[in-house]
Amino acid sequence: MVQAYILIQTEVGKAAAVAGEISGSAGVISAEDVTGPYDVIVRAEAENVDLLGKMVVAKIQNVEGITRTLTCPVVHL
Repeated sequence: MVQAYILIQTEVGKAAAVAGEISGSAGVISAEDVTGPYDVIVRAEAENVDLLGKMVVAKIQNVEGITRTLTCPVVHL
């Protein structure tokens, strides 16, 4: 299982709607509004890196109001 944090920038005033829509997606552990350079932080998991990438590109990036994402896979050192 691969987990990642997905940092999301949204259009002004869209953070709550984006977090709400993403939180219902398969593989999403949590989606929270935050302050700072990013508006929403998502914790997600998938069986492998390829499926994680497909989730980000096919599902998350297609949510209306998202302007940019940054995916940060979790590593265990």
